[in-house]
Amino acid sequence: MAEAKKYPPFNPEEDKRKIVAFLKEWFSKNGGPETKAVVGISGGKDSSVTAALCTEALGKDRVVGVLMPNGVQADMDDALRLVNHLGIQYRIVNIGTPFKEMLKALQYTEVPNHHNFHFAVTEALTQNLAPRLRMAVLYAVAQGVPAGGRVINTCNASEDYVGYSTKFGDSAGDVAPLAAYTVTEVLAIGDSLGLPAELVHKAPSDGLCGKTDEDNLGFTYAVLDEYIRTGICEDEAVKANIDRRHEMNKHKLELLPVVER
Repeated sequence: MAEAKKYPPFNPEEDKRKIVAFLKEWFSKNGGPETKAVVGISGGKDSSVTAALCTEALGKDRVVGVLMPNGVQADMDDALRLVNHLGIQYRIVNIGTPFKEMLKALQYTEVPNHHNFHFAVTEALTQNLAPRLRMAVLYAVAQGVPAGGRVINTCNASEDYVGYSTKFGDSAGDVAPLAAYTVTEVLAIGDSLGLPAELVHKAPSDGLCGKTDEDNLGFTYAVLDEYIRTGICEDEAVKANIDRRHEMNKHKLELLPVVER
């Protein structure tokens, strides 16, 4: 259940400046003067806002966008529009072939023997494989760019609350500038950054299953954000759905458990 906490007043301009200052300080402590911010660019609100914040904090020469279509992807035009709008360097790494080869490798059994076990390439496995491959690409790029790079997580507080991310996929990264902000707040920050409205306000989609986020979740981000910030949700069925998802996915937000000596 969401607790009715007291949050500081939200002002998109002030919070934008706060995030930019945070990124400047974080990079000063976690890299050299030329260390790059490496951002996976999907053409959606979160990656667009994250890349714009990094550009404002570090300058366009220190931000690298990585576009990672899985074969052919319709939203790549939006991703290209974003990197061109910001004037940042970018690289396109198509994960289509490694994605298919990994699925083939997972299904392949070399020799039938007692060591084999039942294994199903499920729809969920298939959908989560792409984000994990993309994260591997981002860290490879971060290691390969001159002066090194740091991978920027693009998840927001709304997605994190209900676990709408892939563990060790898009939920990974070195720093998370949007993790404290709901979707509603991210949209407002995007507007304050002067980003194209078509990118910031297009229907959010994970790009994996052909549905919007809200279709998959069964409630709107506006309702979720209100619940997160106030603890109020008038629809009991929706409230139960949110609470169930939150409880189920808490492990995604926790540090790796260790045995204490």
